[in-house]
Amino acid sequence: MKVKLILPSLTEAKSAFWRPIKYSLFPPIGLGTLAAFLDKDDEIDLQDQHVEELNLNDSPDLVLIQVYITNAKRAYSIAKLYRDRGIFVALGGLHVTALPDEAEKFADAIFIGPAEQTFPDFIKDFKSKSPKKRYISTSGRTLQNIPPIRRDLIKRDKYLVPNSLVISRGCPHHCNFCYKDAFYQGGISYYTYRVDEILTEISRLPGRHLYFLDDHLFGNPKFATELFEGMRGMKRVFQGAATVKSILEGDLIEKAAEAGLRSLFVGFETFSPENLKQSNKSQNLKLDYERAAQRLHDLGIMINGSFVFGLDDDKSDVFKRTVDWGIRNAITTATYHILTPYPGTRLYNSMVKSGRIITNDWDLYDTRHVVYETIGLSKEELETGYWWSYKEFYKWNNIFKASFSHDTFKHQMKHLFYTGGWKKFEEVWNVLIKIGGLNKMLPILELLLSDIENNSDIEQLETTPPNYNITLKSYTSNESVSEVAK
Repeated sequence: MKVKLILPSLTEAKSAFWRPIKYSLFPPIGLGTLAAFLDKDDEIDLQDQHVEELNLNDSPDLVLIQVYITNAKRAYSIAKLYRDRGIFVALGGLHVTALPDEAEKFADAIFIGPAEQTFPDFIKDFKSKSPKKRYISTSGRTLQNIPPIRRDLIKRDKYLVPNSLVISRGCPHHCNFCYKDAFYQGGISYYTYRVDEILTEISRLPGRHLYFLDDHLFGNPKFATELFEGMRGMKRVFQGAATVKSILEGDLIEKAAEAGLRSLFVGFETFSPENLKQSNKSQNLKLDYERAAQRLHDLGIMINGSFVFGLDDDKSDVFKRTVDWGIRNAITTATYHILTPYPGTRLYNSMVKSGRIITNDWDLYDTRHVVYETIGLSKEELETGYWWSYKEFYKWNNIFKASFSHDTFKHQMKHLFYTGGWKKFEEVWNVLIKIGGLNKMLPILELLLSDIENNSDIEQLETTPPNYNITLKSYTSNESVSEVAK
């Protein structure tokens, strides 16, 4: 059987060879997980439109497409192309679960909720020529004893972070604006792999760097403690995500640092207690954000702070206050979002009920556009303030100010190189993507995330460029790099 698995690119990623670096970070682990359930004799083609041009002229027996809200239009058009040729198409993912009636119009079968439990039944039904229209995940959800991800199908050289892992499903918290509650409705909403399975998977991955894509790496403290104890001595450096509360409570963050945690995505979101209540983000209420930031700094862990603009208590000063706080507290990188009421969430349902949704153009649900009637700010103020915040936070003078507020020289240099390299050289990243030299940057990332112990390591960071001269030479035989950089 020939099976095609496709991740259509998100709206902003307009080309597989000329796109923002953030669309070349992580491979499609979800599709690789489903591929593991297929027979070893099946001919499998996994394609990610973010990093490669899709081949849509083939004739597989089965096409599986993963659908997010801002790739929905592309996903549906690809599905139609195959179905018009009589090829069976199945759709799954967050958007399909949120709007199954919409997705069902473009598919022969859809998956509602996480597909690990229902996919084996679907394959059995498909081979017996009796597939159902809908496969709904409720009972029996587990990640334990499922086959390992088909990483052999992933084109590692096309990603900056090929060693991505997802070791849990869902989140123990229930924020009103989060997609995940709807996705896991009807069954257990937070569960994990066994620790021994994770350690085995980690041992298979080359290099040192890992990125845990879980919504909350510390969501189960007992599980996380066992994981970090098992990782000690593996000499890995890794990144992940956690809440402010999990950083402040107990000694789990210290155990993570000992295991190799060097960078953490933290959902600060808002400084307003009223906004936190509106979002049902009770885990952040009455917590000391500055103490959490300092605790991470003391452990040498860089911070990617997440902030949301447009909650009802926000006023025109929210942008400057948020940016100033991030610089003052030496946040390494900041991710800003315009509040986006995704379909299927309590926030969306509430706004539909109150008549506040102004568009259902899913391409605009990208956290960069206003899609609802605002209260404390006008639509123009909110979108302008969002773009101003990015520009202001990543000004060179603010990067230097945040970098040199750290106590030690090694932390100052790590901050400076990481922040500056990430946001101030986007054209360089574009060239590296175009010439196929992205994977040459992974050793630099590993060095930045290492626990730099002395100034000689800093000097190595300053004087060791990525080795992509051969790639540059081979590329310039066809097209000049100067033309690519325009």
